[in-house]
Amino acid sequence: MPCSYSIIEAVMKIVQNKKLILFILLGGLTLAGRGQILKPVQWSYAAKKISNTTAVVLLKATMKPGWHIYSQHLQAGGPVRTSFTFARSSGYSLIGQTREAKPLTRMESVFHMNVRYFERTVIFQQRIRLKMPGVTVKGTLEYMTCNDKQCLPPEDLAFSIPVK
Repeated sequence: MPCSYSIIEAVMKIVQNKKLILFILLGGLTLAGRGQILKPVQWSYAAKKISNTTAVVLLKATMKPGWHIYSQHLQAGGPVRTSFTFARSSGYSLIGQTREAKPLTRMESVFHMNVRYFERTVIFQQRIRLKMPGVTVKGTLEYMTCNDKQCLPPEDLAFSIPVK
């Protein structure tokens, strides 16, 4: 009898270990799925010289289908508007405000207000006066992105755009 009892114990340990391994693997897969970071908006940057003393800095947002970002021009109490902060520089100065394309408008029940937003792509433009050749425009942008099910926390991004 002692021999058969040892075999049963050994089989039970193997079965328990397999269950434990399976539990750990399934738990790891679940955590891996939840740990994915959503990045529905990609930003790209460029600069275009208009003359020897003027250029336009282009900041382009490309959104995955179903996602949108908000205009710079929103009422208070709504989503976080897209905003740009340009670093001070002796090499350039800003001309006017950052321009944007005409946004879409709709009522968003989450915010209880009409909001202006962009889907697919939008290009923001900032004209600058060049005070010397070969400047780099630096700064940060802040934006918030949402789809019909969720909004992601606002994100701050640094940018550095050479003007050649």
